[in-house]
Amino acid sequence: MTAQLTIASRYCGPARSGNGGYTAGSLAEVVARTGGGDPTDHDQPVAEVTLRQPPPLDVAMTVQHLAADDPANVAGTDVTVLLMGGARIAEARRVDDDLDPVEPVSMSQATDAMARFPGLVSHPFPTCFACGPDRAEGDGLRIFPGTVAPGRVASLWLPHDSVAEASDLLDPGVQRVGPGTAWAALDCVGGWAGDMEERKMVLGRMTARVDALPVVGEPHVVVGEARGEQGRKTFTASTMYDSDGRIVARAQHVWIAVDPAAFG
Repeated sequence: MTAQLTIASRYCGPARSGNGGYTAGSLAEVVARTGGGDPTDHDQPVAEVTLRQPPPLDVAMTVQHLAADDPANVAGTDVTVLLMGGARIAEARRVDDDLDPVEPVSMSQATDAMARFPGLVSHPFPTCFACGPDRAEGDGLRIFPGTVAPGRVASLWLPHDSVAEASDLLDPGVQRVGPGTAWAALDCVGGWAGDMEERKMVLGRMTARVDALPVVGEPHVVVGEARGEQGRKTFTASTMYDSDGRIVARAQHVWIAVDPAAFG
């Protein structure tokens, strides 16, 4: 199976490359479809996406599925790769992982925390689709995670109708965001939980499960938690809750410390 995937410039993380969560979620959507699934279903498999290089913007990349027994596949399991020319940009696979959730906070706590978002003062990537303060309402997601406890951050998120991509399966009048946007909303909150203010990082790997695509116009709470460091790597997790306190999606991340100037 081969297809193409283009990350539009709207979905940048650093100015010159794709938001890691959006790219990962877009590739994970392909993984779900290769398994015969529907990305709007409420019972999606857990996908692990590893970013090998900064995803380019506005360039058609090749998506190729390699079976476990394919001679070109050294992973030993089915894998879906994202290629530009001969370069491997990312790879995705299904995994068996429960993804322990981050404990919730109230909407009022999440709203208050947004005023303490350190990125409002200093941000390594201020035009980031998910958490960039330079993005206008309705353009970026404007998820601004502020501290609620040591190693824990939270933000309120109200999905704008500009990111609506799918109708609800049971109620066509309800609009939901796409998988790429859902993953993006779970992305940067992890980085800020891992102290992005002091330790500049980009996403290296993200493992996520989306139980239900977020509903447009409904307030959600996104929480992040730091879960350790090892050398240049930082480990975090995030969880999204709907207005009734139900888990909508959850993720775990591996971040790589970088020099932001190298990404623009």
